[in-house]
Amino acid sequence: MVTIYFDLDGTLTNPKPGITRSIQYALERLSVAVPSEDELTWCIGPPLHASLKKLTGTDALADRALVLYRERFADIGLFENEAYAGITETLSSLAATSERMFVATSKPAVFASRIVAHFGLKPYFERVFGSELDGTRVDKRDLLRYALDEAKVDPRSAIMIGDRSHDVVGARTNGMTAIGVLYGYGSEAELRDAGAHHICAAHPELVGRCVA
Repeated sequence: MVTIYFDLDGTLTNPKPGITRSIQYALERLSVAVPSEDELTWCIGPPLHASLKKLTGTDALADRALVLYRERFADIGLFENEAYAGITETLSSLAATSERMFVATSKPAVFASRIVAHFGLKPYFERVFGSELDGTRVDKRDLLRYALDEAKVDPRSAIMIGDRSHDVVGARTNGMTAIGVLYGYGSEAELRDAGAHHICAAHPELVGRCVA
């Protein structure tokens, strides 16, 4: 039986309003140009500090923007989010065939755990792995190495499911099978270029790949 690691943003839940509005909040307070919500969707998935640096121009401004982002996200943006339709049924199906399931997200674990619990997904997962607020393990490669070691999982029997290239690269770097999903925020080209072993458009196909 396989062990499955799930990304959170763009894979289990659609976090667009909370993330993009919290970025807008930060940029407004720094008097930096504020893109629309749709123009900020590229920020969903990758480590946030790197995205904020692209938006603000410097590490110092990105540091300030991250503090402001969390100021709004921790109380409001966290729950401007929704579980993807069908994800509960998918998790139920996979739980019957998978030995263990975990969440592995670049989002700080303190936020990720609250989101997973809020949407009733906690019972499906043994543990939620995330980064620390100081940026430790924000890189998916480091996060997955930590998550595999902590859970004592053989990467050869592990699957990483996510919607962005970072998920695929992190999985392949650690010897895991990488499955990309197309209902999130990454394109098919992005996932293929990153080296995804399989790409799934919808939940039934995802279940089939995991139990094959």
